[in-house]
Amino acid sequence: MKNNRKYHLVTFGCQMNVHDSEKIAGILESEDYTETDNPKEADIIIFNTCSIRQKAEQKFYSELGRIKPLKKKKPGLKIAVAGCIAQQEGNRMLKRANFIDHVIGPQNIHVLKDIIKSRPEMIAVGDNPAITEMELPVYRKDPVRAWINIMYGCNNFCSYCIVPYTRGREKSRALESIASEVRKLAGEGYKEVTLLGQNVNSYKSSVNFPGLLKELNDIPGIERIRFVTSHPKDLSNELIFAIKDFDKVCEHIHLPLQSGSSKILKLMNRKYTYEEFLDNVLKLKSEIPEIAITSDIISGFPGETDEDHRCTIHALKEIEFDGIYAFNYSPRPGTKASLMDGHVDDDVKSSRLSEILDLQGNITELKNKRLEEVFQEILIEGFSEKSSSKLTGRTRTNKIVTVPFETQIKQGDLITVKITKAHRHSLEGSTLLRFT
Repeated sequence: MKNNRKYHLVTFGCQMNVHDSEKIAGILESEDYTETDNPKEADIIIFNTCSIRQKAEQKFYSELGRIKPLKKKKPGLKIAVAGCIAQQEGNRMLKRANFIDHVIGPQNIHVLKDIIKSRPEMIAVGDNPAITEMELPVYRKDPVRAWINIMYGCNNFCSYCIVPYTRGREKSRALESIASEVRKLAGEGYKEVTLLGQNVNSYKSSVNFPGLLKELNDIPGIERIRFVTSHPKDLSNELIFAIKDFDKVCEHIHLPLQSGSSKILKLMNRKYTYEEFLDNVLKLKSEIPEIAITSDIISGFPGETDEDHRCTIHALKEIEFDGIYAFNYSPRPGTKASLMDGHVDDDVKSSRLSEILDLQGNITELKNKRLEEVFQEILIEGFSEKSSSKLTGRTRTNKIVTVPFETQIKQGDLITVKITKAHRHSLEGSTLLRFT
């Protein structure tokens, strides 16, 4: 029976952070804490932070400021900051906000057990060589789809990115550790797993990444395997054929381009040219015609000219991504790009970003329109957030589909539907009750 201690957890950033928060919640739940949406009820408040862009950092500090008065009213309240900002700031964070009790880097989530057992102020931002061997409890709210770390850290040092400094060097989990977690999830009824790494293509233990996919593809019960993120410089023919040949590996890849200008890609230290990236895309489309390719774009990187921007516009038209995440360049302290000459005016960055998003929005909508009257397999995730009379699921290519609610259909079912209407960001389907 649980006691009445409660935690409030706020998460910023990427899928890696979302999964880290599942581990944070897992530790707290295993120590008989209960989650609360109301910070006023909490005995401990944890912010799991992201420093990849300035906006996420500003949002965190804004949220942190709102919590400060609670500490005065409730002196026993513990406030912990985890994630990349915690790693980056360390001791400086306590000086900036002296009401914070604990600062925990991404490699040191396990220290939460000590914190909740009345440890005094703690800063845990050191390197943790044992991170790949740690089996932490995970509290997953989604009963159908699960995130799984297969590796930690990054060795690429893109000139705009803070991740190698906040998450450390690449470390891969052992094959059997990952396979054991997937088998356990299958036994609990999970149907889909998403493998996480800053660059999954660099995974290496007793097998490489395609070898890992092969092992997981043979695990009964799991129906779909996804992964993020792939670095274009390491996309191999072996991985392309793994996506093509392994029936559980979904026909979707997130392949961040960042810029259509080879000059800018060199300044970004991406280690590929646009022509090399395009060659990979053409191979993917040739071998897997139905594949969906999504990407990331940075607008206004230092030194980006109008011509460089036109190269990105041309790339979007030439490749026709299924969707993109696009953002203005945000200088991150400690990165090479922050010290570069030629920073682009904010208004120019925003204007270029608007053009990128408008163009891609039209491309995405047109690609979705091509799916109308086409049959698609979807995995039912639950009720739509917008309507209790509709269910929502995803295609193998990761497109969101809503279908009318039918009593015969339950969460976790794989069904085949006909796409009846396409929108820019989602699809509608008719329920045919064809279970696959």
